[in-house]
Amino acid sequence: MEGDFLGCGGAHCKIMLPEDGQSAGAFAAQLADGPRPVTRTYTIRHARPERQEIDVDFVAHGDEGPASAWARRAAPGSFCRFAGPGPVKLTEFHADWYLVAADMSALPVAAATLEAMPRDAQGVALFEITSEDDRQPIDAPPGVAMNWLFQPNPHTPSDAQERLIRTLEWPSGTVQTCIAGESGVIRALRAFLHNEKGLSKKNTYISGYWKIGLVEDEHQKMKRAEAAG
Repeated sequence: MEGDFLGCGGAHCKIMLPEDGQSAGAFAAQLADGPRPVTRTYTIRHARPERQEIDVDFVAHGDEGPASAWARRAAPGSFCRFAGPGPVKLTEFHADWYLVAADMSALPVAAATLEAMPRDAQGVALFEITSEDDRQPIDAPPGVAMNWLFQPNPHTPSDAQERLIRTLEWPSGTVQTCIAGESGVIRALRAFLHNEKGLSKKNTYISGYWKIGLVEDEHQKMKRAEAAG
C-alpha cells in the first residue's frame, strides 16, 4: 500500500459491493467469474498507508442506493472490493488565486485539495451542503475564504454556486480551480469559466460527478456519449 497510496487524498477509487447477505466466498467467486458486482465511484479523503487505512465518506440516504445501504450496515468484518486509487486531481499548485467549489458528492476531493495547497494560498471555496450538520472541519489555508451554502434537497436543480461565483471580484494573475458536483451545475460553471473568464483548460479541474435523475451507471454512459460526440 505504501507506494500507491502515499499522498492519494482526493483521488478517486472504485468500490464493488456484495449483495445483501452474500458470503465472502460467494462474492469472491462472483468477482472471478462474473457478473460484475454493483460498482460505485468514491473519493479517498485521507490515507494512512503505514496503518493500511483509508477514509472514504459515504452520503447516507437510507437504503435507496446500494452503496448507502452497504455503508449503513457496515461493521468490523464487512467486505467489499476496492480498485484504485486513480490519479490525484491537482498535483501542482502554481496559481495566484484558487477557486474551489463542491456539493456533497465532491466535498472529499475539494477538502483534500484545500489541505494540500501551500499555506500561503489565496482564494475562495464554496460548499453546497444539505444542512448545518454536513459541515466538516477542513484545514484550508488561512487566505482561502470558506463559504457554506445550504440546499436541503440536492435533487432539485440549484444555481446557488454559480450565483455566488458571479459575485466574486475576479483577480488578476493565474487562477486554478477544483470544481465538481452535479452535471447541470458543472455545465453552467464550465461555460462561465472558459467562455466568460477565459480560463485555460489546463488550469481548470471541473467535473460532473453525478446528474439529477440518473444512477451512476446511467451518468457514466451519458458522459461517454458526450465525450464521443
